[in-house]
Amino acid sequence: MAEHHYDVVVIGAGPSGEGAAMNAAKHNQRVAIIEDKPTVGGNCTHWGTIPSKALRHSVKQIITFNTNQMFRDIGEPRWFSFPRVLQNAQKVIGKQVKLRTQFYSRNRVDLINGRASFLDQNRLVIRGNKSVETIHFKQAIVATGSRPYLPSDVDFRHHRIYNSDSILNLSHTPRTLIIYGAGVIGSEYASIFAGLGVKVDLINPGNRLLSFLDDEISDALSYHLRNNGVLVRHNEQYETVKGDDHGVVLTLQSGKKIRADAFLWCNGRSGNTENLGLDKIGLEPNSRGQLAVDDHYRTELGHIYAVGDVIGWPSLASAAYDQGRSASADIVQDEYFRFVDDVPTGIYTIPEISSVGKTERELTEAKVPYDVGQAFFKDLARAQITGEAVGMLKLLFHRETREILGIHCFGDQAAEIVHIGQAIMNQKGEANSLNYFINTTFNYPTMAEAYRVAALNGLNRIF
Repeated sequence: MAEHHYDVVVIGAGPSGEGAAMNAAKHNQRVAIIEDKPTVGGNCTHWGTIPSKALRHSVKQIITFNTNQMFRDIGEPRWFSFPRVLQNAQKVIGKQVKLRTQFYSRNRVDLINGRASFLDQNRLVIRGNKSVETIHFKQAIVATGSRPYLPSDVDFRHHRIYNSDSILNLSHTPRTLIIYGAGVIGSEYASIFAGLGVKVDLINPGNRLLSFLDDEISDALSYHLRNNGVLVRHNEQYETVKGDDHGVVLTLQSGKKIRADAFLWCNGRSGNTENLGLDKIGLEPNSRGQLAVDDHYRTELGHIYAVGDVIGWPSLASAAYDQGRSASADIVQDEYFRFVDDVPTGIYTIPEISSVGKTERELTEAKVPYDVGQAFFKDLARAQITGEAVGMLKLLFHRETREILGIHCFGDQAAEIVHIGQAIMNQKGEANSLNYFINTTFNYPTMAEAYRVAALNGLNRIF
């Protein structure tokens, strides 16, 4: 059995693992990254963020083509099957894998394929297809990600019952679809399938869509999903999910029964910790397979860290990169360590949503004297030119100091637009001010101009 020695070993080559490995390598640590899948990128690249967002982009292009009057003058609307659209989206995955594989080679990080399991607090055993290796390490970073939570009373082996990973193997376009779980993933897939002309029932165990969002933005999402043919059912819990040769019947605890061609489960995720041998080093994950960490991403064992989806919130690829980088920053004691808690929300529904900072509900409950500045996309020249008139930008600011407290955006390019406001919110002292947007010249016509419009709108409310 081969044995190797490393300063830092990273388990998992997704976003958090990559961030950890790259930063450690750039500080002259001897680094190995272990991946149990044939290629790097993790769930983000292969089953989550990249394929679903590429899929969404293709569907949005189809919607634009089928609703734009200029295209209607040259031909009839076109129908595209789910497999055909997915095939186009899959091209991005290969490009991402190639790029990220080069990162490890260029930075002299040893990429080891196999399944890692702890032998003790300073050794791992790696079982590959044809070999078994032992790795000695000084520090380890667990970045194994997550997978869909699958309840035992739902038969996911049935060919019409899918989860948010297996849906990417869907080989036909269902006429009707039930999506159980109206969180970020469920709402995104509801938008995607509705855009392909599928009749969607979106079952929400809660009382409103994405309740962590600003209420006005959540309401806007509900309206546009319904406007696109999605039937949203709130406060519903499943009783049984039964598939047959012709479809799936969902029985709800309220007594309702719904039938559709296919069923998609999007309700929760579990950390990938069950095969790591954590019992041998005295670590115990919670009921969802997640590891507890302190504010430096250390587990109960100070030299073993955990980052990304395996620690739970916020379970975003964007945060995972920074969490991984910060964990290795703590190991090498560089100047870039930070606990990642300033995370913008990016939700790729159609239209998309992004926000950062406080919501109106939170500020009201805290009795903060805030006011609101709004810019509606329908009034922006750039949105009128592109035909993307749905949406708005909302700025929440302290009415006395003019400090920006929250930014909420709904509509085309929302996930891009929010970063301008985020940059100002992160300035110290008086530099975080509504005045920046009032006194700054923005290119015209642009979507960024919405900040000037919203700031002036808010200024008019102050007396």
